[in-house]
Amino acid sequence: MNRISPRVDVAFKKIFGVEENKDLLISLINSIVSNEDQVVDLTLLNPYNPQNFYRDKLSVLDIKAKGIDGKRFNIEIQISDEADYDKRALYYWAKLYTEQLRVAEDYSLLSKAIGIHILNFVSIPDAAKYHNVFHITEKDSGLLYFKDLELHTIELKKFADNSNEELSDILTKVKNSLDVWLAFLTRNDLLKTDNLPKILDNPELKKAINVLEVMNFTDAEREAYEEHLKWLRIEANTLKKYGEKAKAEGREEGRAEGEIKKAIEIAKKMLAKRKTIEEIMEFTDLPLAEIEKLKS
Repeated sequence: MNRISPRVDVAFKKIFGVEENKDLLISLINSIVSNEDQVVDLTLLNPYNPQNFYRDKLSVLDIKAKGIDGKRFNIEIQISDEADYDKRALYYWAKLYTEQLRVAEDYSLLSKAIGIHILNFVSIPDAAKYHNVFHITEKDSGLLYFKDLELHTIELKKFADNSNEELSDILTKVKNSLDVWLAFLTRNDLLKTDNLPKILDNPELKKAINVLEVMNFTDAEREAYEEHLKWLRIEANTLKKYGEKAKAEGREEGRAEGEIKKAIEIAKKMLAKRKTIEEIMEFTDLPLAEIEKLKS
């Protein structure tokens, strides 16, 4: 079998969400947050446990951690686009922030909460850069007053979205420590521990590559991984077809038509596998009426 993809949430949490790889999570977080939020050590609040895999489901395959200074972190990798992802990100942040306090405890005990969302799709088309940081600021002056809220979005496809790229192409994009991790997440297939270019040659990256190479799954994990990987492949193929069609026809209508057609094909396959209507709506963005029509 080909090397496991760390972009699949099951694999991502098995790499970064276990105690023995806590150094990898610290390195990833520190490559994203500001100097004042750098992590020296942390505690995993929901470490990955294969025995609880069925109970965890997809919705909690994120990673929650607490720094020694009390700051909370929520790190999630999201495979496919879904409606209202911005609202979901805010909801995750709100839970991370509010669950710090027990009943009757003082608000002064609340620490900064940082949400980190690594997305395998373009969520903010109006922003050219792949890493965006959001705070609450005053409308006119830009004053940062509510300092405990911070959200990061990292859009992988803005970093590398061409499966034909060579390692040399990836290296031209590596400018900082976050780029090193993005090279791992997007094109780990090009990376070999015994032949890493100098700019990528660091112990954390080598360890992450080694973890991938020896990673084993339980039957339940393997099933979930294959299902999620299938969505990655469908998305990649769909995007490729979109691009080719839009380029050939020179208009957005062709792209939209192809998107709807592909969504219908996916919905039919999911119906055949007895997936619920709610699951189909989530993965395809098709309206309820369209899915009901396909079902009948």
